[in-house]
Amino acid sequence: MSNTVWELDFYSRPVLDQDGKKLWEVLICESPNSIERSPDSLFKYSQYCSSKTVNSVWLRTAIEQAIAEAETTPKKVRFFRRQMNNMIIKACEDAGVNPVPSRRTYALKQWIENRLENFYPQEEGYDLKTASSASVKYPPLNPIPLPDAVKGDRGDKWLFVSLTATDFDDMKEWDIAFEESFALSLLDITPDTIIPGLIIYSPRATPLAAWMSGLEMGYLQLEKSQRPQLCLETGLSDSWTLVNLTNQDTVRQAEDFEQAKQKARGVHFLAVQSNPNSESFAGFWLLKE
Repeated sequence: MSNTVWELDFYSRPVLDQDGKKLWEVLICESPNSIERSPDSLFKYSQYCSSKTVNSVWLRTAIEQAIAEAETTPKKVRFFRRQMNNMIIKACEDAGVNPVPSRRTYALKQWIENRLENFYPQEEGYDLKTASSASVKYPPLNPIPLPDAVKGDRGDKWLFVSLTATDFDDMKEWDIAFEESFALSLLDITPDTIIPGLIIYSPRATPLAAWMSGLEMGYLQLEKSQRPQLCLETGLSDSWTLVNLTNQDTVRQAEDFEQAKQKARGVHFLAVQSNPNSESFAGFWLLKE
C-alpha cells in the first residue's frame, strides 16, 4: 500500500452509443498532494462503460485494471458524487481500496471540465444537450462547533492574510507538521495572483492541526446569517464553525477574503500556528472552492 491518493468519478457522459443510450465512464486520477507535483505527471485512467453494465462488479474490475496499470494501490480513493455512493463504496471495498467521500477532488474536476470542453465534443455520438458542468453541490449542513479537545480558548487568535502565488515556490522548504497542497499550475494560476488565507494561532495548534489532517479538507466559506461565521467545509457536506465574526469589521474582512478568493479562481489556504512568532506551521492546507 502506497501513500498515493486517487480521485474517482463514475457517471454518464454526453456521448451516445449506437442505440442512442448515454455512455458511462470511469475516470481515475491521482491527487497532487504537494505543491511541486506537476499536474502532467499525475496518473490518469479512463474507460467507457455501456449503460447496460453499470454496476459495482464492472467498476471493481476497472479499478483493479487501473491499479495494475499504475503498479500501485492507493491508500484511499476520493469521490464527490453522493448519488453514486453505494456503488463506488462497494466496488472500492471489493477491490481492496478505501473509498472516501470528499470535496477535495480538485484534479479530477479540472480533468472533467477539460474533457467536457475539449474531448467529448470530438467523440462520435457527442450530444451537446446532455453536457453539464463537473460541479456538484449538495445542500449544506448546519455548521457545528469544533470538538472540545481542539476548540480554541481565549488565548486563540486568527488573522486574514495573503500571499502571492510565487510565495508558494519554496513551500517544500517550510517547516509544516500536517499539510496537503497542489501545484497552482493545475488551475492556471499566474505568478502574481494574490492567494488569500486564514491563520489560526492557538496554544493547541498541534492537536487542532492533527484533527484537521484526518478530515477531507474542502474549503473555507463565509456563512452570512444572524450570527456570521467563517466555516470549514469538509467531506461531502460537513461544515464546522471555525471563526465567529462578532462585529462589522470582522465581517468586512471576511467579505474581502471571499472577493480575493473569487479572483484567485477559488484558491485559498488555511494555516495553524502556535503563535505569531513561530517559524513553523502545525498545519497548512492549500484549498479550493
